Amino acid sequence: MAERQNIFFYYHPDEEMDGKIKALKKISSENGLKVVEDSKDASIIVSIGGDGTFLQAVRKTGFRQDCIYTGIMREGQSGLYCDFNIDNFDNMIHSVLHEDLEVRRFPTIKAQINSETPFYCLNEVSIRSTIVKTIVINVYVDGFHFETFRGDGMIVSTPTGSTGYSKSARGAVIDPLIHGFQVSEVASLNNNQYRTLGSSFLLDKDRKLQLEILQDGNDHPIISLDNEASPIKRIQNIEVTMDDTIIKTVKLKNNSYWERVKRTFL
Repeated sequence: MAERQNIFFYYHPDEEMDGKIKALKKISSENGLKVVEDSKDASIIVSIGGDGTFLQAVRKTGFRQDCIYTGIMREGQSGLYCDFNIDNFDNMIHSVLHEDLEVRRFPTIKAQINSETPFYCLNEVSIRSTIVKTIVINVYVDGFHFETFRGDGMIVSTPTGSTGYSKSARGAVIDPLIHGFQVSEVASLNNNQYRTLGSSFLLDKDRKLQLEILQDGNDHPIISLDNEASPIKRIQNIEVTMDDTIIKTVKLKNNSYWERVKRTFL
């Protein structure tokens, strides 16, 4: 395991950001932290940008469980994953060094496409049609055929991911202390001939969700893993389960999950 004082910065470079990163690295060094250029050597991984950049940072660095992730907003107050702002980086460093923080743990879901190498998601995995035609999906829970979905797509989200795409599809905002994952429909087709549940549903962490895509022209749906598209082209089935991988982040003691939800949406 890397030394506790090694810090790595993940960001999207541009002229303005390069100057700010240089200043952040200087502040880090002045406070006894060692700035590393390889995330594998870091014990603290800092993403700078926003919640989307934080999700990318976790994915690009391999969903590491032996380090602490920290999100810093480039602009604005804070985000659901980002407790700090780039203009108060000094406060973040002081909080880290003096342990004036709390560690929170985010669960992940594992998505296995066509029984091949699994992908991990901190927010959600979604499947959508790529053509002007409803996608048809057989939905199984622990091997039991629950429904045949027809519509624009489906979203499977973690509790923390429930505030993202799932919420826009009328999914519930889930307390992160609930150990499970949510399945939401996107524009389901419901009439006298076709019928789905018509609402989101929550599965326990030990459940297994299987989505079987009917091959009727929708052989190449879009699979989104957090905010990135899957490289797999022909998709027949997806198996989704909660995974044991836990992502550790730090938060200010006076900034709870529900305080962040209120600040973001209300």
